[in-house]
Amino acid sequence: MTAAVLLAFLLVPIAEIYVLIQIGQVIGPWWTILLLVVDSILGAWLIKREGRKAWAALRERVETGALPARELADGALIVLGGALMLSPGFVTDVVGILLILPVTRPLFRGLITSYAVRRVATPARRNAPRPGPEVVRGEVIDDGE
Repeated sequence: MTAAVLLAFLLVPIAEIYVLIQIGQVIGPWWTILLLVVDSILGAWLIKREGRKAWAALRERVETGALPARELADGALIVLGGALMLSPGFVTDVVGILLILPVTRPLFRGLITSYAVRRVATPARRNAPRPGPEVVRGEVIDDGE
């Protein structure tokens, strides 16, 4: 996991710079900057709209006494997508928008849910009792002569 995060910190900026240069060469630097600004404004509006919907769904679910698993996953995805939208660049913006949009969010919700289940289930399996000889607890009587 640590290696993957380190690799992401190295590769994502390189990909962002490459994509910015390629787009800048096609449409020009000023249009590229304008596109980044418009993209950020669109992202902020989308985060606000979807964040409100997710918060309302979470409150409703909690008020009814039901477990808000889906709503919590949606909230986490919207926050993560918002963080990606804050970083300048097109690659992170595309991933951020995909995390925020209600159409694509279920795919990522499934991924985050399966990851969370694996993280929770693994320690439980590690601490589970191992099969072995049956131990009967009780008083030990030593009748050694």
